[in-house]
Amino acid sequence: TGSGYNEASSVSEGTDAYNEGFAAYDRNDYSNALKYFLIASKQGNSDAQFFLGKMYTFGFGVEQDFHKAIQYHQLAADQGHVLSQNILGIMYENGIGAMTDYQKAVRYYKLAADQGFADAQYNLGCMYRDGRGVATDYQEAWWYFRLAADNGNAEAQCELGYMYTYGIVVNRDFAKASEYLQLSASQGYARAQLVLGGMYKTGLGVKQDYAKAMEYFQMAAKQEYARAQTEIGVLYERGEGVRQDYTKAAEYYKLAANQGEAEAQCKLGFLYEYGEGVTQDYTKAVEYYQMSASQGNALAQFKLGYMYVNGKGVKQDYAKALGYYQMSASQGNAFAQFGLGVMYECGEGVKQDYTKAVEYYQLSANQGYDAAQINLGYMYDTG
Repeated sequence: TGSGYNEASSVSEGTDAYNEGFAAYDRNDYSNALKYFLIASKQGNSDAQFFLGKMYTFGFGVEQDFHKAIQYHQLAADQGHVLSQNILGIMYENGIGAMTDYQKAVRYYKLAADQGFADAQYNLGCMYRDGRGVATDYQEAWWYFRLAADNGNAEAQCELGYMYTYGIVVNRDFAKASEYLQLSASQGYARAQLVLGGMYKTGLGVKQDYAKAMEYFQMAAKQEYARAQTEIGVLYERGEGVRQDYTKAAEYYKLAANQGEAEAQCKLGFLYEYGEGVTQDYTKAVEYYQMSASQGNALAQFKLGYMYVNGKGVKQDYAKALGYYQMSASQGNAFAQFGLGVMYECGEGVKQDYTKAVEYYQLSANQGYDAAQINLGYMYDTG
């Protein structure tokens, strides 16, 4: 995905036809806008070509047609129109109106970036970071993020904050990280607000401060940022910086879960399973665990296995339990490894196999799970 743009900054003094077209466009008179932009475009006016590209992209006064959008943006881009160059980068990066072509995306982003366009500099940084259309190069990514950040791009400021936090191609520098993240967060960028909240929550590079963490999480949550909603739920569930309140935790987990946030779905399953902040409901617990497990959440996969072993909210089914435990254990979940150990030791849903039981107990015990260590010790004692 590419960053957006501010078309107003690019509107130049054009022909009379372009000016008539822009005036019509500005009052949502797309029929006349189209007429005058077409005239101006034929005269070679790049701003008119840009607006025609936009009209066909969004279907303003015309039938949406991404192919025509590309054609008009191409005409404008060939004349050095920075917004059309950036948009062509976005369209080729995301396969809009053309086959996905990362190399073409990079080419157009670079044309716009070299003209000092911050959004294109950020987009180009992302291509270097992710190795799309170019070899992965964090140094180049940092360079373009810095250019964009210095030009006020909030997303780039956030990326630089992340790079300074974790020392990616730069020396770890929490002061610089905080500076860039603050710049980004002050522009309302939710991800930066989330990252700052996380730093204050864990004390990473700053003095731990749950109140400040909550403040930043709230900023992001107000923008319906699901991960921030989950983090607020965690603070309420644990009573960190606030009075413990399972009802509020459930409220925030639901907001995030409804947006598909896997951890929130799992945590909401917990609350329904144990009746904390909500009426106990095993069926709902299973539903939320299922949502989360289907996204690969290892803890939710373990919990589903546990529910099937114990017949909570579902009919007892050792075969299904085994499947979920195996999914979770393969991701290194110690509880699921222990659960598999129990199933093999007792022959529940599988042929009894003490060797496999020991293997799974050992995996779990190696992670410090005391129940696995006890069972493993017992099996060694009894041979």
